[in-house]
Amino acid sequence: MDKASKLLVLRRLSGAVKPSSPIHRSCSRLLIPSRIINMPPGNSLRHPSSTLITATRNFSSRPSGLDSDFQAPEAIDYRSLLQEDEFHRLANSTIHDLQEKFEEYGDTVQIDGFDVDYGNEVLTLKLGALGTYVLNKQTPNRQIWLSSPVSGPSRFDWDTGAQGWVYRRTKANLLKLLESELEQLCGEPINLSSSC
Repeated sequence: MDKASKLLVLRRLSGAVKPSSPIHRSCSRLLIPSRIINMPPGNSLRHPSSTLITATRNFSSRPSGLDSDFQAPEAIDYRSLLQEDEFHRLANSTIHDLQEKFEEYGDTVQIDGFDVDYGNEVLTLKLGALGTYVLNKQTPNRQIWLSSPVSGPSRFDWDTGAQGWVYRRTKANLLKLLESELEQLCGEPINLSSSC
């Protein structure tokens, strides 16, 4: 490979690793035809043609493709929003109502491995091969946490305006989300919204 071709390859590589967001970490990796050289950040290498080459790759904790205006949800001191005794009253009521409704739902659907279990303040809904739901209270955060085989993990805060548990990132209501996912998985509608 002649000198001009090598420089063209290096220019293309340097253009591919230019920072697009604030630098949080960097590592260096230089690609030279037929070999890869790893270098600690800020180091440089003298290419046989006496050209000084420094390679830097930038990594960011901010997802790519987001506008610079992007702001993550602000941190909230949950203790200031809901007193602990009120949190326990609301969370316990919701979890116990869900337990009853899940047990009733189990009588209407024919799913091998369907089971509802409540212990140590954790509600588990097993749907056999369809997956398992787990709900539990997180008292320090004043949240109900959900692990779903459909939507994954979510953390729900009590919303006094909506009078329900809402996931701040997606604005999803806990009961509506469960109704939708259970109908999708089991093929039978379930009404969780009344008296929860």
